[in-house]
Amino acid sequence: MERGRYIAFEGAEACGKSTHVVRLAKELGAVATRETGGTRIGQLIRGVLHDTANLELTDKAEALLIAADRAQHLAEIVEPALAAGRHVVSDRSVYSSLAYQAYGRALPFDRVHEINDWALGGVWPDLVVLIDVDPAELAKRMEHRLLDRFEIAGDDFHERVADGFAKMAAEDPARWVVIDGNHSVSQVSAAIRAVVHDRLGL
Repeated sequence: MERGRYIAFEGAEACGKSTHVVRLAKELGAVATRETGGTRIGQLIRGVLHDTANLELTDKAEALLIAADRAQHLAEIVEPALAAGRHVVSDRSVYSSLAYQAYGRALPFDRVHEINDWALGGVWPDLVVLIDVDPAELAKRMEHRLLDRFEIAGDDFHERVADGFAKMAAEDPARWVVIDGNHSVSQVSAAIRAVVHDRLGL
């Protein structure tokens, strides 16, 4: 049986990842999932991570909790699906840890990479779709949202995260594709579908 392909969506808060994960997974007949919180245990971890009451949570503890969520997610959702020949489309992936905890929180990049590679057992996404949206449009989309612990981290933090995503995409163009997310949902969806076909033959 041919192994499934693992596609991850990345980008800033409110860039439209969740919408396009659902749309692409439906078109491909794939498993749609997310990090953090894609499993029951992951939901418990996500509750700690996103709760604005947990402002004393250290950056290192945050990184380790997310890696724990990822290890559970891989074992319970991602790897069984891929091994069974099903494609997986995920809202965020290991690259969010590199962007948020290494670039955003300024933890050592190599250490964050190492911990998460262990959590993943070396199973990294085959394709990463980075949805790029203008900051002004993102701010508009965030106006009426109830913000979580990451979303209240401040502009400087989110600029470092965005820079981290852009740098990783530029350094690994064979794995990453950047999609302009400033257009309509249907236009962005069509662009994503075209690149998934071109890159993975799906």
